[in-house]
Formats: sequence, C-alpha cells, structure tokens
Amino acid sequence: MLEALLAIVVFLVLLLMGVPVAFSIIAGAIVGLFAVGSLPMEGLAQQSFSPVGDYSMLAIPFFILTADLLFSGTLGGQVIGLATRVVGRFRGGVGMTSVLTNTVFSGISGSAVADATGIGKVVIPWTQRLGYGGGYATAVNASAATLGVILPPSIPMILFAAASGASVAEVFNAGVGPGVLTAVLLLVLCWAVAAKAGFPRVKARFTLKRLLVDLLFATPAILIPVILIRVVLFTGVATVTEVSVLAVIYAVAIRVLLYRDLSLTQLRRAVVESAAASAVVLVLIMFSSALAWLLTIQEAPQALAGTITGAFGQEWMVILAMIVILLVTGMFLDMAPAILLLTPVLLPLADAIGLDLIHLGIIMVVTLALGLYTPPVGTTLFISAAIGRVPVLATARALLPFYLVGLVVVLAVAYLPHLLGIT
Repeated sequence: MLEALLAIVVFLVLLLMGVPVAFSIIAGAIVGLFAVGSLPMEGLAQQSFSPVGDYSMLAIPFFILTADLLFSGTLGGQVIGLATRVVGRFRGGVGMTSVLTNTVFSGISGSAVADATGIGKVVIPWTQRLGYGGGYATAVNASAATLGVILPPSIPMILFAAASGASVAEVFNAGVGPGVLTAVLLLVLCWAVAAKAGFPRVKARFTLKRLLVDLLFATPAILIPVILIRVVLFTGVATVTEVSVLAVIYAVAIRVLLYRDLSLTQLRRAVVESAAASAVVLVLIMFSSALAWLLTIQEAPQALAGTITGAFGQEWMVILAMIVILLVTGMFLDMAPAILLLTPVLLPLADAIGLDLIHLGIIMVVTLALGLYTPPVGTTLFISAAIGRVPVLATARALLPFYLVGLVVVLAVAYLPHLLGIT
C-alpha cells in the first residue's frame, strides 16, 4: 500500500512541476514498482501494451479522423447555418447556435477538444463580431464542447468500456439522455444570460424554404449519429470499430461526391493530424494502464473502497464522495488519464454499494466533463480563451452559471438515472 502511495505522490509532484501527464504517470509507476522490489520490470511493459491491443481501441483514431474530415469542409459551415436559422433570431441565439452545432458534431467526433477547436474557430469570432461579450462567447463554446464526450460516440466512453469490461454500445446508449438534458439546459441558460445582459439578437430571416435548404445540406452530418450509431451499432450489425471505419468512408464519400471539396492534400493533412492526436491518446492509455496495474496489485482500490464505505454508510453519500473525487481529479487531469486511472479504483467501491457498471461509467464521464472547462487545467477552457483572445479568468467568470448547469446534470445522472434512461 505504501508503494502505491509513493507512486501517486511521484506522479502528482511531476505533474505540478509541469512534466507532461503521460510521462508523470509512467514515472510514478516505475518508482512504485522499484519500491515493491519483488515484481519484474517487464510486467510494466506488458501492462502498458496490453490495452492498446484491444480491438475497440481502433475506433479512437477513426472517429478523430471522421471529425477532422468533416470540420475542415463545407459541411461545418452548413451545420452552423442551419443552427443559426433555427435559433439565431431568439435572445441568446448566437450561444444557442453554438450549443446546437456542438450537439450535431458530438455525434461525429467523440472528442470535446476537437469540437472546441473546430467549432470555436468559426463560432467565437462570429459571436464577438455581433457584439456579444468575449467571455460569453468563449464560455458557451468551452461548456458546449463537452457534449462531444457525453453524447455518443464518445472516446472517454470507449476508454471506460476498455478499462471496465463494459459493453461500448450500452455505455453509448446510456449517454443519450444525459447529453440531451445537458443540451437543453445549456440552451435555456444561453437565453437567460443573454436576456439579463441585454445582448443583441441575430437578424436572421426565417423562411421555410431557406430552412429546408440548410437542412438538406446539413443532413449528411446528422445522419452519422442517427444511422451509424443508433441503428448500425445498437442493433448489433457492426462493432464500434467497424462503425468508426464506416464513418470515415462516409465522410470521405460526402466530401468527394456531394460537396466536392476534398483534395488529396487535405486528405493527407487530415490523416497526419488525426494520427498525431491518436498517438497522444494511446500513449496516455498505455502509461495509465501501467499505473493502474500497480495500484491494483497493491490493493489500493479495495482499501479506498473500504475506507469510504466505512466512513459513509449510506449509498447516496458514497456516490457523493465518488463525485467529489471525480470533480477534484477532473480539475487537474484530462479525461483520458482520469478515466483510465480512476476506473479500477472506483469499481470496487461501486460493487460495494451495488452501483451498476454502466451507471458508474456515465457518472464518471459526465462529472469529469466538468473538469474540461474548470481551472486550473481545463482543456476546452484554455482552447476557447485562446481562440477568442480572452483572458482565462474572464472566461472562467463567465462560466460560473455554466458550472451550475453541469452540477445539475451530474446530480441528475447520479440520483435520477431512470428518468434519463440509464439502467
């Protein structure tokens, strides 16, 4: 147990010193393994490579590539145009447009970082030019981008399934209700904040003909989550990896045949950038699995489960303690390493109180998503602030009501799962 604690301390110290997360994790694992003394160092290498050999891991680079192909083309503008046509004329309509666009693209990318970057580059400058405060523009983008990891397909959900043995399709299915709830609450909040601040409305003329044209051009993006995810994956016709490959083929086909805006140079760039992004995720998976293995053989998760269940006798209090752990962890760690490190730690705790495996996964994803726009290391927070050239603290202040919405969703997922379709 002391060896596991030493590994965690080394990891945290290196992280605070600015060492990249993946290298901080593996350094902690190596120090912990040396402290144990009786285990071969080869075990660390074996545990590192074991998870990336999982067939479902192939879905990650293909979903990232799909998002890159669609974000960089005409389709991105068409989806934004449709969202503007639908809600742009309402008070707070610009923020609502960002939320709806993120909702559509969340069914493609599976990544909050991809959504925050791709959509933010278009929506944030546009919002600022219309006279909305810079903090509002960046806050909406930072929070709405988390729909990319809550609504399926979701890379963090794939990671949870790989770490826990859960069914990817079941985790995806359970994420729909919380994702829809998050989107609806964000739409309402955009209206409320804009009305209080007196932000101007977008002068977008609404005609049925223009709406149908926008809908026609945006339909290819909408069909990916509807057909490939809800029909092909959930009916068992294809696995999540096969669905991700089909999504890439589909994205290339509509770029070449429908929009005719994909060149070989753009395709090569998309493949290279997606490979680089996938490599970062896979290295995190490898090194996190090594540290998780060390913690498991030292029985640290079981010790934590016994301590928490002993201190908090009732089930709702144990779940609340888990949420606090996730919130604090999410403030300092990105979602991928957080899920890979905490899943084996929280599984014994969930078993002790009879918490369903799928329910645990959704609680983890939704709660850790809050950390993506929470200081000090919120990824979508920093991306959005950089795109809008707004100070991070100004964006964080504008995010205060959005944090409240996030907490409402977390508590609803934790304590009202059946209302959201989580079984």
